[in-house]
Amino acid sequence: MRETPRPRETVADSGQGLPQHRPEHALAHAGADGSGAPHRSDGRPPHTPRGARRTDPAGHPGTPPPVPGWPAPLSPRYVSGVLGLLAVLFALITWQVAVGGPLLRLDERVGAKLFERGPAGLTQVFSDLGGMPVALAVLTCAVAYALWRRALRLAVCAALTMAAVPALVIPLKVATARQGPLTEAVNYYPSGHTTTAAVAYGATAMVLLALPRPVWLRGASWPRAWMMPVAAISLTTATGIGLVLHGYHWPLDVLAGWCLGPLVLTPLGWFSCRSRRRSSG
Repeated sequence: MRETPRPRETVADSGQGLPQHRPEHALAHAGADGSGAPHRSDGRPPHTPRGARRTDPAGHPGTPPPVPGWPAPLSPRYVSGVLGLLAVLFALITWQVAVGGPLLRLDERVGAKLFERGPAGLTQVFSDLGGMPVALAVLTCAVAYALWRRALRLAVCAALTMAAVPALVIPLKVATARQGPLTEAVNYYPSGHTTTAAVAYGATAMVLLALPRPVWLRGASWPRAWMMPVAAISLTTATGIGLVLHGYHWPLDVLAGWCLGPLVLTPLGWFSCRSRRRSSG
């Protein structure tokens, strides 16, 4: 390890012989003000490891390594703001549906122009992504994997999160009794398929991210931390689009499901973050 350069000594200080050994040199350098306080020539505190400092392109000491924590877009303050915005939007939509407000009439006009657009087969496939046979099967595999990895509390929390979907959606459907498009049936608000997709795929991503990476995947370079949430969001978005284009739901039904899903996932997200920090600690 390279030592801090020592100032040259004059002839009067050291004489004509070899440089004299200074026992205190290995402990610390005296400060420039004569106070004797230890210092480093590059301004770093004595306890900072040299190998932990990054250097700039010129080779000079750079900033300290980043402190582990949330990425900037996923900071707790940012997440809390987004969840608050979704809660306000969901409350606004529910109020408009309940009272038959102007937002509801606009929704019906927009929906009438979107129904039965696009390939019917493809929109049906997208709609089926939010069905229990598909979405619940995906989450069941994730819960089974968590049990296999002995993450019992995480698996139970994910299962309870999924069970909260009908407990919240069914009373809202009965209370609003909104008539569906292209049918005389009621109880279409909010979209159960959209909420199911949001919770099932979101919970699957949270469970898998909270568990340690398998040994055979530890050398992989693909960004698992971003790919799983992106996949969950993409599947949920495709579900909502398919429901509207195929004529199963009004646009506001789907938008309410997109708002409700992340709110239901909040406790699981908090628990999965704790589990991930414990496993990496």
